[in-house]
This record gives sequence, C-alpha cells and structure tokens, in this order.
Amino acid sequence: MTADSNHEFTVVLSGIPVLDDTVAEALFEAGCDDATVSFQSGRCFVSFCREATSLIEAILHAIADVRKLGPEVEILRVDSSNLVSQSEIARRIGRSRQLVHQYIHGERGPGSFPPPVCDISEGAPLWSWCEVAAWLHGNDMIAESVLRDA
Repeated sequence: MTADSNHEFTVVLSGIPVLDDTVAEALFEAGCDDATVSFQSGRCFVSFCREATSLIEAILHAIADVRKLGPEVEILRVDSSNLVSQSEIARRIGRSRQLVHQYIHGERGPGSFPPPVCDISEGAPLWSWCEVAAWLHGNDMIAESVLRDA
C-alpha cells in the first residue's frame, strides 16, 4: 500500500463571475477545505494542496468536489504548477534554498543541473519541474513516485 502525500495543483474555473464569501463557503462545504481560492483576470483559481496516494487521485477527487458547485461552474483546466523557482524546488525536495543554489551553479552534486526555461523578470528564473525532477531522480535525490507525479 502506498502512503499518502501532498500534491499541489490548481483548478481553473469559469462560471464564477466574482469571488465573494458565498463562493469561498460553497467550495469549503463541497470538500475543498484544502484549497486557496483566488480571482485573476476574470477567472477563478482554486489552488489545492491535497493529500492522496497519487497526483491523479488527488486531481480526480478535487474535480469531483468542485463539480458539487453545480452545472454553471465549468472546469477549464488543471494546472499542476510545472514552473518552479529555486525556492519552490527547495521546498518540494525538503532541502535548503542554498543547497539548491549550489546544485544549480554546479558547486555541489554531479553538475549538469537543467537550465531555467524562462526568466519572468531579471534575476527570477523558473525551471521546468519535470526536468528538475528527472535530474534529481537520476541522481538519487528523490523517489520515483515524485518523478512520476512531475
């Protein structure tokens, strides 16, 4: 039997014209008490940190909970937060930001850390979590289940 772990992803919704206490309470009552709700550019974003045996199981349960809001709320997509910062990499692997910095710059570890895929602003690079997870797993730093979820 596989142990539960926390999985992070965001469900993007339409059909919610404004974020107010009624929406937040409805999500909470529907079982989304492990989520943070935000409203950006006319869309409702429900960011989960859900405990389950796999990412797929976590997403399917979250979708089932969101569907309890009714047919007027449509799920547009699920975003599994593939772009990560140096701090986010450190948080996901339970290591310090400084150690991740050393991996990135080849000061520790085997070298050849994946390059960032974009810079949203100067000095704020983002990496593909899939590429980073493959590098980490290839160097025996994370479990295979983490790589599969990535």
